[in-house]
Amino acid sequence: MSERVILFDTTLRDGEQSPGATMNQEEKIRLAQQLEKLGVDVIEAGFPAASEGDFLAV
Repeated sequence: MSERVILFDTTLRDGEQSPGATMNQEEKIRLAQQLEKLGVDVIEAGFPAASEGDFLAV
């Protein structure tokens, strides 16, 4: 039986809640692109209703 690990990244949502960890829209897009290149299956991009900045980034 073959098993597969599914990668689920929450950096763009949960990581930004850490003190001092903020990214602008360009940085968020660049990070998402790199996660995609790494083969991450699910990227939790954030909660658009949290703020206008989050809405634009997601």
